[in-house]
Amino acid sequence: MAPENEQKWPSNLWIIRHGQSAGNVARDAAEAAGLPLIDIAERDVDVPLSDLGEQQATAVGLWFASLPQDQRPTVILTSPYSRARATARRILEHSGIDPDDVSFVADERLREKEFGILDRLTRHGIVQKYPELGEQRAHVGKFYFRPPGGESWCDVILRLRSVLDTIVREHRSENVVVVGHQVIVNCFRYLLERMDEQTILDIDRMADVPNCSITSYAFDRTLGRKGKLAPRLVNFVVPLQEAGAPVTSEPDVPAAPKS
Repeated sequence: MAPENEQKWPSNLWIIRHGQSAGNVARDAAEAAGLPLIDIAERDVDVPLSDLGEQQATAVGLWFASLPQDQRPTVILTSPYSRARATARRILEHSGIDPDDVSFVADERLREKEFGILDRLTRHGIVQKYPELGEQRAHVGKFYFRPPGGESWCDVILRLRSVLDTIVREHRSENVVVVGHQVIVNCFRYLLERMDEQTILDIDRMADVPNCSITSYAFDRTLGRKGKLAPRLVNFVVPLQEAGAPVTSEPDVPAAPKS
């Protein structure tokens, strides 16, 4: 049994959105052309990084390499989607960390939010094909709206609660990197910062999470009775700027306009 005052949280937790993907590029092209469907041949899980996405991930890896040895990652948890795994691998490759010194785990609970029948549709395509779903989403709100065959934000939050349980159980006092997707980043913020629906949706409405941006937390023993994770960085893109990698913030998937 753990001592009453033992630290249960990681020492550092970095949550990173994957680098720009080929899907982001295809989505922008379809939206600009007013097309109803995004031209992607692969399953969403198989969509790779773009060349720029690889450059962005390299920049983040070099930023980790600049940290003191004892502050570099010891655990990397990644979505199993190709673009996230490639981002995580590239970060590790350029971080100066021996791969044998890091626990590298692909966890399906960190996967992209599932969009069901709306998958690959642009805004125009959604309105054209499923106008009633747009009306339902507007009435219910995106936090609770679940498209047929897909997930709501609440569904994503439920699986991330399980991820946090695993992190607390298996990675206390370690330096943990999580590589995921835009909704994953925001839903982690909802949980760790104890937000409500309105707060996180206001944040989501203001701006998309930049590709390869870093949101981080550090353990602060002075908070609460046993210490807590305190926010340190939010959508931090300085490593990209310093490396000359353009900052991109395209949405991961087709969705109705922000509201």
